Amino acid sequence: MKRTLSLSLLAGSIAVMSGCSTMDHNASTPEASPTDSQALVQVGPRPYFLINNMDEGKLKQSLQACESKPVTSSTFSIGHRGAPMQFPEHTRESYIAAARMGAGIVECDVAFTKDRELVCRHAQNDLHTTTNIVAVPELNAKCTKPFTPADPATGQKAEAECRTSDITLAEFKSLRGKMDAFNADATTPEEYLGGTADWRTDLYATNGTVLSHRESIELLKELGVQFTPELKTPVVDMPFEGDYTQQDYARQMINDYVQAGVSPSDVWPQSFLLEDVVFWINETPEFGKQAVFLDEDDHSPENVSLEYMESLVQQGVPVLAPAIWKMLTLNSNNEIVPSEYALNAKAAGLDLIGWSLERSGPLNSGGGWYYQSVTDAINNDGDMFTVIDVLAQEVGVIGIFSDWPATTTYYANCMGI
Repeated sequence: MKRTLSLSLLAGSIAVMSGCSTMDHNASTPEASPTDSQALVQVGPRPYFLINNMDEGKLKQSLQACESKPVTSSTFSIGHRGAPMQFPEHTRESYIAAARMGAGIVECDVAFTKDRELVCRHAQNDLHTTTNIVAVPELNAKCTKPFTPADPATGQKAEAECRTSDITLAEFKSLRGKMDAFNADATTPEEYLGGTADWRTDLYATNGTVLSHRESIELLKELGVQFTPELKTPVVDMPFEGDYTQQDYARQMINDYVQAGVSPSDVWPQSFLLEDVVFWINETPEFGKQAVFLDEDDHSPENVSLEYMESLVQQGVPVLAPAIWKMLTLNSNNEIVPSEYALNAKAAGLDLIGWSLERSGPLNSGGGWYYQSVTDAINNDGDMFTVIDVLAQEVGVIGIFSDWPATTTYYANCMGI
């Protein structure tokens, strides 16, 4: 599905976008014609870098043939936490960057604050690595585990744990989003904020604007993209403070979309807890039609079987979203092909979504966790497009999460998805 993006917001994002081609003056101003909005989706140099890095073959030739093709937004391209390869995840800047690269769906991971307001964070307990909280003394003091400096004499590493449920929404909104990282050798809070992986960057992390869940809905509405909120599994005991239940939490997330007037057809609610997905299916069936069950479990005879996949369908699960490695394996020729898990899921009638591309850094050493089932066939960054192609053409996924959505946007446009 192709989407029309908001001219004014996307034009205003040019100043913070990285890796994108320079636009002409008319297309970058709010006065531009609405027909120019498609020109506002640009993928920048990364897809071409990856294509150039590919092994020679038909796929490379097909992708090269699309180098001059106009690019539009596609729901096949899902912004994983926005565009966190280079922008602080779950920030306004990261979401705009994802839409700017043609992500037709953008993710807000949903956690709750001490005053039970919903905010966009990948985990309830990641504020110490994704924001500047440890460098704000009055808020650091409220953390479950305030910052403790490293001790070089004993070898003790720096530590902290700060949860959204430690602070109020107003306190959360005072924070600055940063790249997800920390310096374990830090002896000061300011040093602890470092540690960004060398294949990412802090260049665009100077002022990450954190968002409440409701603010993310309004922003993504303006950008003209769809929503995939993930109800994060709490790290606190539920019911929280004795009376805020998991169902209250799951219901509140959906109610934010109802109150914002968002069509259920534009929302893909996700959870790693099957109970959450079944709850949405039964209590809010219009939103349950696109509910997504996330899966990262190791393979076992039980959870790979057709019987297991059929049991999910019987419970009403429409979409299964496994880590990409779970849907892939190698054949006798060392070629990447669909796994038994993927084949059984499709046979049972489940739609599939994969996660997460471009989260592993350079692929010349096998790709790491996300590619563990096909490591022996991964030896260069261009192999990313091979993985996308197998997922799209042979597994038949309906979308792929990426930390840099330009790559999946380019593929979707080239292949007519």
